[in-house]
Amino acid sequence: MKTTVELPDALFRRAKAAAAEQGQSLKDFFAQAVQNQLQRNQARSAAKPWEKAFGGLRDLHRDNLRISRIIEEEFETIDEEQWR
Repeated sequence: MKTTVELPDALFRRAKAAAAEQGQSLKDFFAQAVQNQLQRNQARSAAKPWEKAFGGLRDLHRDNLRISRIIEEEFETIDEEQWR
C-alpha cells in the first residue's frame, strides 16, 4: 500500500542515512521501524498490571547509591578497640 507521511527534514535525512548504512531501501527501513514499534507496543500492553509498577521508584536510585557508598566506607574502617 502506498501512503504519504510527513517527516521533519532532519529526521528524514537520518533515516535515509541509516537505511543506506544497513544496505536497505528506505521503504524496507520504514517498514521494519513500524514493525518494531508495533511489537514493542504489543509487548507493553501484554504486560501484567503489577509489572507496570516496576521502575516506579527509579528516582531513588541516586539516593540508594549514596547510601551504599556510605555503608561501604563505614565497613572498610576497623575500630581497633572493638577488636581487642
